[in-house]
Amino acid sequence: MLVTLKEILSKTRTEGYGVGAFNYNDYEDAKGIVEAAVEENAPVILMASMGAVKYMGLKHAAEMVKELAEKAPVPVCLHLDHATDVELIKDAVRAGFTSVMIDASKLDYEDNIRVTKEVVEFARPYGCSVESELGTVGGKEEQIEAEDDVSGYTRPEDVPDFVGRTGIDALAVAIGTCHGFYKKEPKIDFDRLGKIVELTDCPLVLHGGSGVPEEDFKTCVKMGMSKINVGTELKAGFSRALREAVEKEPKEEFDPRNYMKYVIRTCKAIAKEKMQIFGSTGKAWKEQA
Repeated sequence: MLVTLKEILSKTRTEGYGVGAFNYNDYEDAKGIVEAAVEENAPVILMASMGAVKYMGLKHAAEMVKELAEKAPVPVCLHLDHATDVELIKDAVRAGFTSVMIDASKLDYEDNIRVTKEVVEFARPYGCSVESELGTVGGKEEQIEAEDDVSGYTRPEDVPDFVGRTGIDALAVAIGTCHGFYKKEPKIDFDRLGKIVELTDCPLVLHGGSGVPEEDFKTCVKMGMSKINVGTELKAGFSRALREAVEKEPKEEFDPRNYMKYVIRTCKAIAKEKMQIFGSTGKAWKEQA
């Protein structure tokens, strides 16, 4: 069933679990992620980046996941990830995305609030949730690139004002993670996270989840992190699965579906593992009659 980000994160703090948010780039990885959620009986967020939307087409990216969600007996949120283009965000809301992220974090504080508030006010009549970012998450994710600099980490004292003035449903915080694979083990600023959690009830989002140690994930969730993004690991798994298929399948095999089943299986395994680590296994709920 298709739900909003606000709905899917509503019990995370009180019940002590995090919801996995997984980037998809085509049908096969999306199918594997949803199958993982069904098998784990877990709520799940499927995210399309600006690059994925450009590759697939906005309508296809939306309708494909909406159909998968309608057939799934678990809550599924369709989320536009890390969008900097307000017009694209509005198009995504119109297309049926149940959640969008406006990333205006490179703007100054007041402009970030202004742009975020514009998106919130547009999305509300559609029943669409909005995520925003305060501070700057380092690393590179497709068109988004930022330095990993402690000075760009989220300032806890800014959080209540930012959340209150924008009306967002989730807040991405910069506490030491980075987009992409890590060259060295990340050093998460748990003290900063603890201060932020104390200052807001707004669900918090951890970007840069590919490569974070399992125990760090568990600590973040225990402290109050609600949504955890995983993207690069799935891309790598997708590519690795195709190479494996070419090596293992006979040369005379020509049915592409027999190659893509490797992708579905690999992406499902990655998602299942993360759901278990985040504690969302068994946390799905049924649609109210």
